[in-house]
Amino acid sequence: MLFEEHVLCALAYCREIYGVAAHMEAAPFSVALVSSGHAQAQAGGTSAELCAGEMLLTANTPLALIPAGECHALAAGFTGAAAQAASEKLLRPLRSDCAVCPMAAQLLGELSGAIGRVAASEISALSYHILCALAHADETAPHLPPLAADAVLAIRQNYAGLYGVEELSAQLGVSKSHLVRVFSAALGQTPGQYLTQVRVEAAKSLLARREYTLEVIATLCGFSGANYLCKVFKKHTGQTPAAYRASCARTQRADTLNELERALYI
Repeated sequence: MLFEEHVLCALAYCREIYGVAAHMEAAPFSVALVSSGHAQAQAGGTSAELCAGEMLLTANTPLALIPAGECHALAAGFTGAAAQAASEKLLRPLRSDCAVCPMAAQLLGELSGAIGRVAASEISALSYHILCALAHADETAPHLPPLAADAVLAIRQNYAGLYGVEELSAQLGVSKSHLVRVFSAALGQTPGQYLTQVRVEAAKSLLARREYTLEVIATLCGFSGANYLCKVFKKHTGQTPAAYRASCARTQRADTLNELERALYI
């Protein structure tokens, strides 16, 4: 074996939290994300009230998450060279919005479900991709009207099972035309276009990390089948799914070797 993957990134802990306070030991880099309800996050002398879609990032400090009533949250801590590099940029706990790193919630959910079912090397790879997904957490999320924000959250949480804008507008209790008008004015695209964008991003994430068949990826991302996935993916990215997967494999090999070289020799 040329190198140990855990040197680059490894999982220190991963906790799924349902309505009960949880206290995690310090890790080089940690994240707590609330997917529903509200919770108080405490780390490094900072206390933040998090609602659904918000998270707190910390470095080298214990992390506590205290739900307020019914709440679902995920917390994970990471070690390794990549986690240490990330911690050096995080001088204090950072509260952020999933809108600026939209794949973080999905990847954390996958990580929680993968523990005990997949090899340690795959857990390390998934942990590394979570760190990459959190790279823009210090950016400012755009302020959205309440209806547009609710629509974005609903799409992010259920893009795979959402039938379309009609179903979305019914869930939000408004007419389709009103939702399209408010959403388009706030985000510069229709809810349908945004839904497709989210599905394509999810497909890119799965193509980059997994050996799922295109049919499985289509199902997981909400496309009607592999052929439709290929058509939409090529339109939005300019590449076929197969070409995108191959390019990611090349990039990941180069990134892994570069990170490993810095960890071992610098």
